[in-house]
Amino acid sequence: VQLQASGGGLVQAGSSLRLSCAAPGRTFSTYARGWFRQAPGKEREFVAAISWNGGNTYYADSVKGRFTISRDSAKNTVYLQMNSLKPEDTAVYYCAADNAYSTVVGGRPHYWGQGTQVTVSS
Repeated sequence: VQLQASGGGLVQAGSSLRLSCAAPGRTFSTYARGWFRQAPGKEREFVAAISWNGGNTYYADSVKGRFTISRDSAKNTVYLQMNSLKPEDTAVYYCAADNAYSTVVGGRPHYWGQGTQVTVSS
């Protein structure tokens, strides 16, 4: 497994969670990284992306202003800080990587991690 997502859980609406995506055994320091999610019965959707140096970020409209993507290159880890969570944020969250930022934003990154479940109760 090249990407490992963690940090999911069950929280109440309005709460916060921080997801982490580590990459043990492989460096993705020059890769763009991203987060996606898939709710039950729905297609996987883009959530957020960050360029290789952190200089560019992009968010889905549904999470803009509530979620923040960041990266720590020294730790080879990307984070997704999720605030003001809503029940509609409930999904399995996946992290991903690609050497092209546009490919992550476009929803077709080459590398995927396993998902972490986020459940937001009302």
